[in-house]
Amino acid sequence: MIAWRVRRPGPIDDGPLDLVREPVPEPGAGELLVRVLACGVCRTDLHVAEGDLPVHRVGVTPGHEVVGEVVALGPEATVSAGRPFAPGDRVGIAWLRRTCGVCRYCLRGAENLCPDSRYTGWDADGGYAEFATIPSDYAHHLPAGYDDAETAPLLCAGIIGYRALQRADLPQGGRLGIYGFGGSAHIAAQVALARGAEVHVMTRDEAARELARELGAASVQGAADPPPAPLDSAILFAPVGELVLPALAALDRGGVLAIAGIHLSDIPALNYQRHLFQEREIRSVTANTRTDAREFLALAEKHRITVTTRGYSLDRADRALADLAHGRFTGAAFLVP
Repeated sequence: MIAWRVRRPGPIDDGPLDLVREPVPEPGAGELLVRVLACGVCRTDLHVAEGDLPVHRVGVTPGHEVVGEVVALGPEATVSAGRPFAPGDRVGIAWLRRTCGVCRYCLRGAENLCPDSRYTGWDADGGYAEFATIPSDYAHHLPAGYDDAETAPLLCAGIIGYRALQRADLPQGGRLGIYGFGGSAHIAAQVALARGAEVHVMTRDEAARELARELGAASVQGAADPPPAPLDSAILFAPVGELVLPALAALDRGGVLAIAGIHLSDIPALNYQRHLFQEREIRSVTANTRTDAREFLALAEKHRITVTTRGYSLDRADRALADLAHGRFTGAAFLVP
């Protein structure tokens, strides 16, 4: 099979990935072997390629928004959410790959905080390849009504956006501010709108602003511009620490800012009175639980989400990441073998 590997983490324009040919992996105990049908291109893949995230596996294959077909089961492969897998089944591979199951975080339902958690495309090879493996109890059954390209971004952009929305603690019918409007944000906005929220979008990109308007945003403005009314909650999707300040300043009393990314540039000094007083809060978002994923995918089956995508062939994954880095498309990108 062909696969991409991060050989020299660094700026994407310097070519940190190599396209290689290698044997198809064998599924280990409790794993599925999956033929990749589509793989989303996530900003986290860019952070892995560029070295913003520390190297967990030398030469890792990125990709953790995988839609595939089960082709083989390893010994003791089990079920996901009470439903078994069989060869020929359509399956999803997401970011969270494994947790210990016995630490205090796992036992209290916060497996996303497990110190021994492992991640697809960072700790283990992911979907920038023709085949991939996944522990069967971390694989996902997929919602009906979406093709492979539409489904792939749901498996991280959608799940993380859902987790961020939960962390933002948006009240019923409240005002939500979204900072940055890429793959995850444009999905989270639709979930919020479906719940009756008033959504205000702040982004520098004009094409993204137009997409926000089409999806039903109440207002759209520049990345650091104030929204027209105080916000009950906000989510920062752009990995730009400077935007924390205007996002906090835009919150109403008791408002919550959730920071959705796994990486963020440095945050400038805060002014207590302007940014934090009156019980404003900052909350980070760390990965997701399988419960988050299953809740979101069930929601996506009940409420049709418009997923804006741009496709690339697998052998152009480096170009897809470069286009993501330079903001050359709106919505989410995906790869097809």
